[in-house]
This record gives sequence, C-alpha cells and structure tokens, in this order.
Amino acid sequence: MRHEGHPKACSDAQEGANTLTFSILARDPTTGALGAAVASRFFAVGAICLHVEGRVGAMSVQAFPNPMYVRPGMDGFRGQQSPDLILSGLIAPDIGREMRQVHLLDRNGIGARHTGAECVAWAGHDAADGVSVAGNMLAGPQVLPAMLRGYAEAADKPFPERLMAALEAGEQVGGDKRGKQSAALKICLDDPYPDLDIRADDSIDPLTELRRLYRVSLERYAVFRRHMPGTTSTWGTLDRAIVEADILSHGKPLKNF
Repeated sequence: MRHEGHPKACSDAQEGANTLTFSILARDPTTGALGAAVASRFFAVGAICLHVEGRVGAMSVQAFPNPMYVRPGMDGFRGQQSPDLILSGLIAPDIGREMRQVHLLDRNGIGARHTGAECVAWAGHDAADGVSVAGNMLAGPQVLPAMLRGYAEAADKPFPERLMAALEAGEQVGGDKRGKQSAALKICLDDPYPDLDIRADDSIDPLTELRRLYRVSLERYAVFRRHMPGTTSTWGTLDRAIVEADILSHGKPLKNF
C-alpha cells in the first residue's frame, strides 16, 4: 500500500474552481470487471470524472480536471502501454498539470496516479492490490486509507457494494471538507458501454441516493442488461418472453430490501 499527499493553503476562490472529490477505481478479481465510484461537493461529478471501458481500463480526472486526458488514455490502454507510461504522456505536455489530479487502472488492475502540487489541500492518492484511490480538498489524510479499508472489509459483498462501501467509509471520516452534493458509480465487464452507470447529481445525501438507485437497478435493469448485445452476444436476446421470464426469476423487487 502506498500513500502520497500534500497539504496546501488555498483561497475560497481556488476552492470553488475545483471538483472537490474523492474516488476509487478497482478491478473485481472474480469477474475482471472494472469499476469506478466518486463522491463530491460538486454538481454531477460523475459526468466529468469517471471513465470506464470493459477489458480496457478505468480513469478518473479530478481537481481542476482535464477530460481531454480520456481519449489518449484509453487509446494507451488498448495499445497495452503501461499505466505509468500512459500517465506521463498525459501530464507532461499539460501546462496545468500541477492543478490536476488523475488516476487510472488497466484491465489487469495495475494503476498509476498523479496529484499536482497545486491541488487544494488536503490532496493525495493511495493504492492497494487492484485498487486506486485519490482525492482533493479532503478533510484530511485519513480519508483515503479509510476508503481502502472500507473496500477490503466488504470483500464478501457484490462488486458495486464494495465500491459504495469505500465511498461511505471515506465520508465517515470526513470526506470532502466542503460537504456533499453528488456521487456516481460505473462498472463495465466486457463491453465498451457500462453494465451499471448510476448518478446522484444533486442530493443532500448522495451516497444514500446512490444505494437506492443500485437497489432499483436490481429489480429489472440488472437482469435486462445481461440480454443486451455485447462482445459475448452479437445481437443479444431478441425474444422478449425469455427476457421477461429471466426478470421474474432473478429480479429483486424493492420490497425485498
């Protein structure tokens, strides 16, 4: 496990310009799925930060984010470049790199991280096997280790719940020092589009709302998603009766929670 970060004084104006964010990227060792989850005192943080593609890689761009990292970053993954090489190629030409925070994880769970020296305190990153966490404008250095513990302690839970447990653990020890507003979760297994992609864009309790959306997804969506076209099924299931029967057999209505 590695832990890196730095404190830095900042003005309110500087704080307002940053995505006040903590996030986790992980590879599910059982299925090989890649997942990402994020929470922030920032509107619709998932729309900017999280980028995941099945069997390719996962990224989160944060702080004073540069979403233009995403296309070359994913291209690097497809070209089987190392995460360190990809990261250095992204930040080296960026004149704003010291204001950026970015971390990435490849299909094998190997990661790389960058926290610029001008990211707002507390800012830093950490990692464990197959897991990467990063955050800026946090309550303190305790947030990231708490996220790693939360993820590890939920090892017997489904992958989405492990990612949410990491966010909840970070929030419990302070999380984003400005408060909370939005959260998001994205998981991809085999396809370029997600198996699960949920967001609480503007909520007084975004992590609770994220869990509610996850429970709703289990009712029908999670089963229906398995019948859609993808790399393992060119056209998907075209018989509606088969899909509906599977939903009746394996869906989890909310009354069960």
